[in-house]
Amino acid sequence: MLTPDQIDSFETQGYLVVENVLDQATLDRVRGEYEALLAGLMESWGAVSSGDFATDIVTAYEAGHEWFQPMDISLPGDRITADTPFHFGPAVFDMVTAPRLLDLVEDLIGPEITSNPIQHVRIKPPERRLRAGEIRAHVGGTDWHQDRAVALEEADRTDMVTVWLAVTDATVENGCLQVIPGKTGLLPHCPQRQTAIAEGFIDKSQARPLPVKSGGAVIFHPMTPHASLPNLSDGIRWSFDLRFNRTGQPTGRAHFPDFVARSRTNPDSELRDWQAWKKLWEDARARLSRSPHIDIHRWSADAPVCA
Repeated sequence: MLTPDQIDSFETQGYLVVENVLDQATLDRVRGEYEALLAGLMESWGAVSSGDFATDIVTAYEAGHEWFQPMDISLPGDRITADTPFHFGPAVFDMVTAPRLLDLVEDLIGPEITSNPIQHVRIKPPERRLRAGEIRAHVGGTDWHQDRAVALEEADRTDMVTVWLAVTDATVENGCLQVIPGKTGLLPHCPQRQTAIAEGFIDKSQARPLPVKSGGAVIFHPMTPHASLPNLSDGIRWSFDLRFNRTGQPTGRAHFPDFVARSRTNPDSELRDWQAWKKLWEDARARLSRSPHIDIHRWSADAPVCA
């Protein structure tokens, strides 16, 4: 449970750092699930595992193997095919629906909680090992943005929070998040390295780093500007980026599946089966692979503020 002071701080500053959101057992299951996933990918590539997850991630990246999308917990924003890979497993589902996590979300948006489909794994190799021109926010650094801006207009009035969960310790050295405290109106964004706040609309000198230990979380209001620092360490920085919104309100990505994670008024509506969660995404993939592409962002590179 959040204290009244924490809730007040979130409402005024637009963010919270909360330690010990996930217990060690949950983290260990997630790590084990991803280690098995990477081992299977390496076998399919004909590669030999070192036995260390972080080392194998960097090796796979440098060899040009596509490991990110097979590990992500979402479909991509570009063209979707019938065999676009993704990962949905029991350990990740238990993380997304962890009672302690949902308790925090309930304190901020109320007891009727939908798991929003804007969600990703983020496993970031050391910056010095990245290829020149790497633009994927889930692999390299993340530009300044507001989470409201990376959802479609339908969700501009939705009560929503982002929960950024640390699997490894997130430090200033290895690329923790940074925030400009407060909540602004929706700022113009431009397709830059990623979808990012247009130049000149925020004062980056006010940025505040937000280190958090493994198992902790950074919780964001959707109007709070934030970004990540570069990973200047020799290891990976691993996190999950989840969103939750009040049930019955638009998610901002209606073509991707959501589910009821908690309901105090109708507990029977809660999804409790990870395989059913996986099937929601499999069905969405099949449907979207046969349909015209749906853009996940609203911003145009030819807008005057983007010139």
